[in-house]
Amino acid sequence: MKRTKYVKLAEKLEGRWTLDSLAYELDIDRKKAIYIIHRLRKLGYVKTYYGRNNMRVYYIGIKYQSNGESYTEKINSISPIKLAEWEPYYVYGKEIRYEDALIYALKKRDVRYTIASISLFRQIGDWSYLYKIAKKEDLVREIVALYEVARMFLKKLKKIPKRFYNLARKNIGSYHYIVDKSSSDNFNEIEKRWKVYIPLNISDLREYRGEFT
Repeated sequence: MKRTKYVKLAEKLEGRWTLDSLAYELDIDRKKAIYIIHRLRKLGYVKTYYGRNNMRVYYIGIKYQSNGESYTEKINSISPIKLAEWEPYYVYGKEIRYEDALIYALKKRDVRYTIASISLFRQIGDWSYLYKIAKKEDLVREIVALYEVARMFLKKLKKIPKRFYNLARKNIGSYHYIVDKSSSDNFNEIEKRWKVYIPLNISDLREYRGEFT
């Protein structure tokens, strides 16, 4: 199949696919579907994400040939939890900062995004910038609470600046939910300290078990 035919195929298949759904759509076997995905990826027409149980999900389209990056891709680049997203939000012309990716993950109000966000604390370098954007979204206490969870699971995690802690304490008011109506059975002390309900238990963080200190 020539390049032009693959371009037309990428246009025809624009959207979200699994290997099985692609094979069914094209009436081919899995081996042939793998080959087509391989060729489309080489041309830059495929973005790969991971769903539950690390099932691969393929986004196919001409638009993916550009140099854009999505927030979910940024998170997946370092997280043991691989996320899939129906309509990823792409940023073009600049690299996404890990601080922005953390805020994006928390604003999803989703358990899997919350779990994946734990890994982002390894990459946070500009805490002043993080505080600025977190304050705008009213997520300062959520970040501090999750950082304290992260310290339990990530070895040699750099300390959060005292200034960030002190500013977070000034903002304590009513309880916040990270994910609506979800709280923890294991991190109650952290919840009480920051008045933030953490939607995770130790069992939810099993992918980080190799990091456990």
